[in-house]
Amino acid sequence: MEKMIPYEKLSKKEKRRLDSRRRNTWGEGNPVTRKPASSKAYNRRKFRNWKRDCHEPIPEFLCLLG
Repeated sequence: MEKMIPYEKLSKKEKRRLDSRRRNTWGEGNPVTRKPASSKAYNRRKFRNWKRDCHEPIPEFLCLLG
């Protein structure tokens, strides 16, 4: 039977081996809490796109009338 050695006194190699055994993955789940965006919050992307929408090309038949 192995003696119980405090973690602080273990060698670097043994600490790494122990740490890697203790580590687990979350698998398919994501631990980050998510919530829907507030409708009152300012959204930069939404207001950046209005410039692109305003400068739509003018149809050719309107150019010929002028």
